[in-house]
Amino acid sequence: MKYMLIMRATDEALESFQNVDFEQIMEAMGRFNDEMISAGVLVAAEGLDDAADGVVIDFSSQPPVVSDGPYGETKELFGGFWILDVASKEEAVEWAKRAPMTGPGQKTEIRRVTSIEEFPQDNEWIQKERAWRERTGQL
Repeated sequence: MKYMLIMRATDEALESFQNVDFEQIMEAMGRFNDEMISAGVLVAAEGLDDAADGVVIDFSSQPPVVSDGPYGETKELFGGFWILDVASKEEAVEWAKRAPMTGPGQKTEIRRVTSIEEFPQDNEWIQKERAWRERTGQL
């Protein structure tokens, strides 16, 4: 089963890391990623650019409203993710508890990544997606 570990942090938590040496951050994240690679569970991992450089599309009205970051009243920002292929949610939780660069105002959300196998296989769009995944080596 695949699980996404989503790194979230408050503005204050993100600010607390502005004075941390970038090499120290790279070392901590690198070691953690290497542990997951060695264990054979890491599928993907990415960090995200500053929220101030992002865009939000709000679908509360028509046409949708596009706003530049930062996002105003956001309580927590999504900072990056890992995708793990593990045996259970409990195993994903154990990996998440070992994540580096954590502290007050930081959370990791864990969500199972659904598989194409869970959708109706006779659906035209699922069949097209399956063919694309097969062509690109994802299945």
